Amino acid sequence: MLELTSPWLLLLLVGAFWLLARVLAWTYTFYNNCRRLQCFPQPPKLNWFFAQLYMVPPTEQGLRKSTQLAANYSHGYMIWFGPITPMIVFCHPDMLRSIINASAAIAPKDVIFYGFLKPWLGDGLLLSAGDKWSRHHRMLTPAFHFNILKPYMKIFTKSTKWERLVTQGHTRLDMFEHVSLMTLDSLQKCVFSFDSNCQDEYIGTILELSALVANRNQQIFLHMDFLYFLTPDGRRFHRACRLVHDFTDAVIQERHRTLPKENIDDFLKAKVKTKTLDFIDVLLLTKDEDGKGLSDEDICAEADTFMFEGHDTTASSLSWILYNLAKHPEYQECCRQEVQELLRDRESKEIEWDDLTQLPFLTMCIKESLRLHPSVTGISRCCTKDIVLPDGRVIPKGVICLISIFGTHHNPSVWPDPEVMNPRRRSPLAFIPFSAGPSPDSFHWNCIGQTFALTEMKVVLALSLLRFRFLPDKEEPRRKPELILRAESGLWLQVEPLRAGPQ
Repeated sequence: MLELTSPWLLLLLVGAFWLLARVLAWTYTFYNNCRRLQCFPQPPKLNWFFAQLYMVPPTEQGLRKSTQLAANYSHGYMIWFGPITPMIVFCHPDMLRSIINASAAIAPKDVIFYGFLKPWLGDGLLLSAGDKWSRHHRMLTPAFHFNILKPYMKIFTKSTKWERLVTQGHTRLDMFEHVSLMTLDSLQKCVFSFDSNCQDEYIGTILELSALVANRNQQIFLHMDFLYFLTPDGRRFHRACRLVHDFTDAVIQERHRTLPKENIDDFLKAKVKTKTLDFIDVLLLTKDEDGKGLSDEDICAEADTFMFEGHDTTASSLSWILYNLAKHPEYQECCRQEVQELLRDRESKEIEWDDLTQLPFLTMCIKESLRLHPSVTGISRCCTKDIVLPDGRVIPKGVICLISIFGTHHNPSVWPDPEVMNPRRRSPLAFIPFSAGPSPDSFHWNCIGQTFALTEMKVVLALSLLRFRFLPDKEEPRRKPELILRAESGLWLQVEPLRAGPQ
């Protein structure tokens, strides 16, 4: 009997020693990191267990606390999420450079939140890493060349449809609701060449998925997949993912049938000339340096990623820009006069591609609004190696870093009177609404999508100001950072039609 049990006892002992070694190694790393992190200042803890976990909630109060922390700890600080998880928060450009400019291998994206999106977005640019991300980035960059973006100008122009609502007497509008539908409608036309007028089930499903992900992120016990997918929200998320994937797959298969087997380059040039090229066409036709294209699975992931990343951030940015201009009628009027002067001698009141560089003050107002109200308030990285900061301090391997975009944009040591809107000031190194560096992050396209987003913002804003005057509502919106920076009960503005038209 002893002979039979000895191997199992030996295996049990080996397992116990392995587990003990792992615990000791983790304990040593934890206490070593605690010692090394003492050089970072730390706000007072709420208590010993939760520490600073609930110190900055996703509310208006939380954003004000974030601004206060940026003022008190201008170069960054450390907080604890519970008793064992440290996080370093940076809110100054001198510190941000070391994280932002690190390679994706040294400072990759924090995987917890991105994992929630995986069933929906697959392995596209947002969630992929390493060689796959680099290959897809090279292949997709031509999709955002100005020759591809030019035809989209007509789509952006036709998407500004405030007239119908205002003429029906709806002069008080929730800008988030209507701008979100507009940007989704525009994207569906740009990606799929579908003119849905926002009635399609696909668009409603995108909005549902975004809301479900934001809700899950706030419920820590639902971060585990096996628990989440047992809940009603988890089942709704699964059904919505299936609907989105079925829609995209159907479009891809239909395009495969219409694409020629030969002379692809001639076909592409012809579609560009007729201005009928969309994002799906580009994905289907693109090839890497070895002549290999994207798989249908990759195309589906990139199309779904573009629909997700392209609408929410742009909708948030546009809504807050209109809010800031409503609060500052002098800046709104300067922008309006700039657009009126640009289009003064034209019969067709449309914004052309070459006009985009002829709106300098409107562009400054967009950027200042993005500073005051960045569409995403922070992005996270997890260090796989020690990172040395400019002042000599070291971020230990394994520690999560939060790049506080909102804190950086409201840091009084960088921006004097940070809560005041001043379109003429600029600090490029401390202005990161589209992130920076070699690794693009969620919602922030310093890479290929920034031009698309800014182009849509300029066109929609210019035409909206040409036709309407925006006035603040009697109630101030309460900011609410979720996936994007929203308003707690909507962002309501008064909208008045300009009867006289451009002068």
